[in-house]
Amino acid sequence: MEGQVLGNRYELIEKIGGGGMALVYKARCRLLNRFVAIKILRPEFTNDEEFVKRFRIEAQSVASLSHPNIVSIYDVGHEGDIHYIVMEYVQGITLKEYISKKGALESKEAVNIAIQICSAIEHAHMNNIVHRDIKPHNILLTRDGIAKVTDFGIARAVSSTTITMVGSTIGSVHYFSPEQARGGYTDEKSDLYSLGIALYEMVTGRVPFDGETPVAVALKHIQTPAQEPVLMDSNIPKSVNDIIMKAIKKEQNKRYQTASEMLGDLYRSLKEPDGGFVEINESDNSPTRRVRAIQNENLLIKDDPSMKDDERKSKKNERLTIWLAALMSVILIGVFVYVGYRVVTSTGSSEIKDKDFVLENYAGRNFYDVKKELEAMKIQVKDAKKKYDDKYGKDMIITQSPAAGSKMKIGGYNSIEFEISDGPNLIKLVDLKNTDYRIAEGKINELGLIASVTDEFSDTVATGRVIRTDPPANEEVKSGSVVTIYKSKGPEVKQTEVPNLIGKNRSEALKLLSDAKLVTGKITPPDSVNFIIRIIRQDPPPKSSVAEGSAVDIEFENDVSQRRLVIRKVNLTDPQNYSDKIKVLVEITPSDTGKVETLMSGYKDKKEFPLSISIPVPDKGSSKVRIYFNDKLYVPEFTEESPGR
Repeated sequence: MEGQVLGNRYELIEKIGGGGMALVYKARCRLLNRFVAIKILRPEFTNDEEFVKRFRIEAQSVASLSHPNIVSIYDVGHEGDIHYIVMEYVQGITLKEYISKKGALESKEAVNIAIQICSAIEHAHMNNIVHRDIKPHNILLTRDGIAKVTDFGIARAVSSTTITMVGSTIGSVHYFSPEQARGGYTDEKSDLYSLGIALYEMVTGRVPFDGETPVAVALKHIQTPAQEPVLMDSNIPKSVNDIIMKAIKKEQNKRYQTASEMLGDLYRSLKEPDGGFVEINESDNSPTRRVRAIQNENLLIKDDPSMKDDERKSKKNERLTIWLAALMSVILIGVFVYVGYRVVTSTGSSEIKDKDFVLENYAGRNFYDVKKELEAMKIQVKDAKKKYDDKYGKDMIITQSPAAGSKMKIGGYNSIEFEISDGPNLIKLVDLKNTDYRIAEGKINELGLIASVTDEFSDTVATGRVIRTDPPANEEVKSGSVVTIYKSKGPEVKQTEVPNLIGKNRSEALKLLSDAKLVTGKITPPDSVNFIIRIIRQDPPPKSSVAEGSAVDIEFENDVSQRRLVIRKVNLTDPQNYSDKIKVLVEITPSDTGKVETLMSGYKDKKEFPLSISIPVPDKGSSKVRIYFNDKLYVPEFTEESPGR
């Protein structure tokens, strides 16, 4: 796919990675002229519409996260059957690659990396986003040692959809929490468990649980206690060992409850590495109780070799009789319990059947939850009518018939009908970039939306064309919403003030024009090359406001044009006394005017020496010359005579 351009903006340069879910490319954003990373979903994911929808929603939600330790998401889009996200391009390697290359990390380095990861997790959790796939493979380390967590929201989209991800599961199972391995409920504490496993790997160079198959590893997460890191390396500080063991507790209520709590202990461990401040919660919701043993003499009698055969046979029959009696007792108790249950429930049903049921106001409640409740009371629920509604979310009840307060016989011939919301009528915006703004207005209005046009400068989009829309392309909006079209005014033309060039020589004028971002226009007389003669007229006049890059015409005086140039070279006799840059000032006093004129002013490199100086000398006259290096007179003042005088 190298060379392909996505969204008329992102040029794919090279493939830089990939996994079970996506391929990652380095790309260049043509609009902002910067490198980005683009993650393109594999075809087996893009064919699942439900997953793609969830993926887009989650990625857009995570795009709101702004944290130095989270890889930023810039854009989400699709082109044909290619679905992609645009992310911050990070130059570096994954934490997994770093551990594989370096082995076990020094404790302080590992804690500093864990602090950055935990800080990112804390920020995400505060925004109600759980990663669900924290692992060293998803942590990028920049060249400056900054850790950045990636794939926020993507793991959540995957876990919310029924998709078989063999490759992804194999890569993640070593960092799964026990509840993830069981397929149970996951929350913020699941991310902290995975971070604990990653910190375990950082300080020991290995994961705590490994096996020949993913299932074997998952079972160890659920059942097998982890070996404490300090038993593998006695140099690991006590506080770091305690933090890890608390984070990877199998029971969620015994782990860190928030990222902020774990972050506090990580910071403290840097100051108190051998401190015993980590609080380990060993309480159990189902504590062991002491139960008094009940012994039966007959059951505890052992065979005695000294007994006669008849006695042993008698004792054996006696024990068998006791076991059969106990078994029969259990069967009889079960029969009585079942019969009693049937009697009670049948009586209760007959009583309930005759009672009235008063309908509640079900507006705003989920239709399927209400249907389940009513059908349990033997009340028939008709197929619901659906319609778009801005007030109630999808599958929420709008109206009901009969109304609230109506009475129905439980178990009788009753039915109720609901009108439920299909959510707001959402319209998907089309991509209008580089379209003529008038055509774009028409298309937006045809969709039942309101177009609003705003002018904006652009260096890349032609005048009158659409730069972008707000909301952007492919986003879903309610009918009647306002869509702002940003129309290009072309490149921004900046104004500048024309400097006063009257009385200035050629070099002074050129510098003033350059500083004002202007250029030299027509020069009169056209053969004026003398850098000493002064400007007597300019157009545009001083202090005029013109566009940057405009030309300024200048006219020089003629009364001192009869000067000849004498070339002199100045050597640097003591270069060791000067730095690489030398401030040079050359002044002359021509005999025809008697005024001091600046011939040269600025910095020169040592390598430019010997320095050639063109000294204008009036015809049949002379010019006094003074040369300064770094504001000190370099050679005594000297006089240049007119040639042939």
